[in-house]
Amino acid sequence: MKILRLFLFTLALTLFLLQPLTAAAAAQPTALVLTIDDAIMPSVEAYLKRGLQTAEQQGADLVIVQLNTPGGSLGTTQEIVQQIRASSIPVVVYVAPRGAWAASAGAIITLAGHAAAMAPETAIGAASPVGGEGEDLGETMEAKVKESTAALVRSLTTRRPPEAQSLAEAMIFEARAVSAEEALTAGLIDFIAADVNDLLAQLDGFTVYVGDQPVVLETGEMRLQSLTMSFIEELLRVLTNPNIVFLLLSIGVQAILIELSSPGGWVAGFIGVVCLALAAYGLGVLDVNWFGLIFLVIAFVLFILDIKAPTHGGLTAAGIGSFIVGALVLFNSPATPSFQRVSVPLVILVGIVVGATFAVIVGFALRAQKTRVRTGQESLIGVTGVAVSDLNPRGQVQAAGELWSAEPAEGSGRIRKGDRVQVVQVEGLRLKVKKL
Repeated sequence: MKILRLFLFTLALTLFLLQPLTAAAAAQPTALVLTIDDAIMPSVEAYLKRGLQTAEQQGADLVIVQLNTPGGSLGTTQEIVQQIRASSIPVVVYVAPRGAWAASAGAIITLAGHAAAMAPETAIGAASPVGGEGEDLGETMEAKVKESTAALVRSLTTRRPPEAQSLAEAMIFEARAVSAEEALTAGLIDFIAADVNDLLAQLDGFTVYVGDQPVVLETGEMRLQSLTMSFIEELLRVLTNPNIVFLLLSIGVQAILIELSSPGGWVAGFIGVVCLALAAYGLGVLDVNWFGLIFLVIAFVLFILDIKAPTHGGLTAAGIGSFIVGALVLFNSPATPSFQRVSVPLVILVGIVVGATFAVIVGFALRAQKTRVRTGQESLIGVTGVAVSDLNPRGQVQAAGELWSAEPAEGSGRIRKGDRVQVVQVEGLRLKVKKL
């Protein structure tokens, strides 16, 4: 009993002594750090939205978005800009680490931050919009999209110098890109920081405008807290990788064809449906040229036709070529951004594997056609047996483990009991045999 009292007293004393430390930690200002190191896709938008909500729930004082992106969807970018500008917590967009690039959509997101910073040896710009499939826009549509995008960046740089506004517009109309030093000189960004700690040191005492209200940042004693992508966000990010989408599409179609060629099972069909469903999500997000699907369909049609063709191999080779061309047209159209292109060696390798798989299927089909029938009356043709009585003209023979009524085939001669015979014809339940 004394031991229990001593334990409870010690526990209470420990909690009492730790309480001031816990309160101090809770009172310490916090900066939530989000890291975007990929193309601007819906998964990134979901991650940023969750990060801003988490910052509000935890009472964070600042959100730092560390950005490194080759660009991405303009629609997704506009959603992200709206979320940043609607945030009640100051958001600082920091282009980092060294060598990073806030290209295209990344440049617009950087300007949307309540403050903007870049690491040394980074770049920003080249924000000219392109079409939904990566192609150059028509003259009228191009003018509309560029003007609306330029209006957006002008609204994001109203508190910056005229040089910064001119540079931002040049990124839209002339696809101009600049270094961190050039962006700082023009006033397009606020700081050049070596790392996040250096950024916090420079932000201390800096005034930003959140909802048109000035907010003085106090970052001198701010602690950093990182927020990584969730499993679902990572999955969505993977499903927008063109190489993964291409593999899912190839596996899905081939699994469905295998299921159709040998129905009765469910594994191949289930795998095929799941892969095609996941590929459909990626195709809906990526900038693809749907014309490529025609070549992919032609490729699989040629593979199937080769099974029944009199000469085998030619259609399979043509199918491989059509498969490779279709994949490259689908994902690698001339104006498609490089980060959304599928690997050419991967396409060639998968094309050869798919063609080889169908070649094996053709081989099994040919072997099956040449295999003697093993069921029904036709299976008795060619079977050997023994006459158990004289066939004069009819008698009985033992064949295929059974006793059959039989008669000599035309031109076979007389067959006596004990002679070895071979079945040459089946008429109902009677065999016609010849003497061996």
